[in-house]
Amino acid sequence: MVAIMASGNKGGAAISESSETAALLAKEETPLLENSKSCLPKTFANFFIAIVGAGVLGLPYTFMRTGWITGLLTLFSIAALTYHGMMLLIHTRRRLDLSLIGDSKISSFGDLGFAVCGPTGRFVVDIMIVLSQSGFCVGYLIFIGNTLSRLSKGGLGIPPFSSAKSLYIWGCFPFQLGLTAVPSLTLLAPLSIFADIAQVGAMGVVMVEDVQTFTNKWPSDIEAFGTLSTFYYGLGVALYSFEGLGMAIPLETEMKDKSKYGKILALSMFLIALMYGTFGVMGYFAFGSSTKDIVTSNMQKGLLSTTVKLGLCINLFFTFPLMLNPAFEVFERRFSNGNYCVWMRWILVLGVTMVALLVPNFADFMSLVGSSICCALGFILPALFHYQVFKGDMDRKGALMDLGLIALGVFFGVSGTWYSLLEMLSQAKNV
Repeated sequence: MVAIMASGNKGGAAISESSETAALLAKEETPLLENSKSCLPKTFANFFIAIVGAGVLGLPYTFMRTGWITGLLTLFSIAALTYHGMMLLIHTRRRLDLSLIGDSKISSFGDLGFAVCGPTGRFVVDIMIVLSQSGFCVGYLIFIGNTLSRLSKGGLGIPPFSSAKSLYIWGCFPFQLGLTAVPSLTLLAPLSIFADIAQVGAMGVVMVEDVQTFTNKWPSDIEAFGTLSTFYYGLGVALYSFEGLGMAIPLETEMKDKSKYGKILALSMFLIALMYGTFGVMGYFAFGSSTKDIVTSNMQKGLLSTTVKLGLCINLFFTFPLMLNPAFEVFERRFSNGNYCVWMRWILVLGVTMVALLVPNFADFMSLVGSSICCALGFILPALFHYQVFKGDMDRKGALMDLGLIALGVFFGVSGTWYSLLEMLSQAKNV
């Protein structure tokens, strides 16, 4: 999932009318994608790897909060809007590529931000990339801490190891310092393959147990619809779950037949949304109002259940350094002239760890990151960049669509973030 994602977030393009601007971008050029082009099946597989993440494990709990019909409608709507946002990025990139300098081309979200809005555009994208990647890693640590604490007993009884969750999160810390100190992404890439196999296998086991559970005893407390606040909650989780928007440009760049990119992207998003919806509904139907924030916590005790939970924890443990790699690249490019800096990486790992210790609930944190950061990356910035480039050529309908998506992103971002913060504060008081 993340080896590819990480490769797409570093500057590798020069697009401007002046040689001075081209030179500026060239300093940031460290392309990680290979020159070999991808066929349709490989592109589809890359989309799946880039988009499907740990967020799927919180969908049954989200459906319990929002109601299963509201959850499905929200999930498929976000999938459609995310697809639209990705295609806006592609159309914008293709227009700007008409003014290429030499063989340079826009190959990342950050490059596009620079091409459209200069240093400010790249800075905004960089900030969003750092926050989103760090947010995903915080979610991983919360998942690991909560899952392992439910498999064992309490902590050491002394701060900052007073709870089992904090004990396990701190236990990961020294190992993550070692993993994130590895300078080459290539050396970590095999971990991504293991992580994806572990996640798909775990999802299959969970779904089989879900079917066995609700066929034996159908819960009587299934709700189809929720409230306004729970809708915003589901919106944030859905945005979090489609976490691969930054891969739209890199994957299109390495595709052989670019004319079919839109179709393969649409098919990928539909199938992933269908898988997400099935997983969420089955988990909710199996456990009803007893569904927990991490659905694996509902599994019956036993060797299989423990193996699945440990497998997912190991999966996310090794995915952590891969997911943080784009953030490392941003920091090192801006503050270390693009040179490897281990202490800068370790400070970021410490910050992520401290945040994870303060957040009690995995799904609540997913909703917060989705409502705030992912909303900006998925809706606001793609529509803004597209409008800036095409505003001289598009008709009123096209302009209204871009401006409407920007307004929708701002509204959902602000309101969703507010409701997510209220929910997290409420949860914190009850801990």
